[in-house]
Amino acid sequence: MSHEIRDALLSDVPGILDIYNDAVRNTTAIWNETPVDLANRQAWFDARAQQGYPILVAVDESGVLGYASFGDWRPFEGFRLTVEHSVYIRGDQRGKGLGPVLMAALVERARECGKHVMVAAIESGNAASVRLHERLGFVVTGQMPQVGVKFGRWLDLTFMQLVLNPGAEPS
Repeated sequence: MSHEIRDALLSDVPGILDIYNDAVRNTTAIWNETPVDLANRQAWFDARAQQGYPILVAVDESGVLGYASFGDWRPFEGFRLTVEHSVYIRGDQRGKGLGPVLMAALVERARECGKHVMVAAIESGNAASVRLHERLGFVVTGQMPQVGVKFGRWLDLTFMQLVLNPGAEPS
């Protein structure tokens, strides 16, 4: 099966919802413990569109295989050139190379949007995600032990970042 990477359509939101809720129920990639409904993901989709931020999807004939997006890192003007991203892959598609493809496309879109830094906040035990980010040029910039809890255990947070436009002057 071949896949396509493209901007998400409203018709992709149910597939995005399924991937999101699977991550909520079964992983520490999302630190929420309560699955969300379709209205929640539609509101998220609409907010990204209103901000001019992309949602990219990997799709094939079976539907949405994964998605990636970024949004404001902090709600203050001084952080306007920094974004935080998310990338999630459908359970049966993990380890098949979709994460790096989605991430590379997302990094390029952030550059096109004039962003300067992309931040990743990763559960420290997610070695595959840390390795993926390192391969894409992200560097570890912080470690925060025991700042979260899920599945009855403490979670540590690793911050990584990629400078998108090295040497650029602030605007």
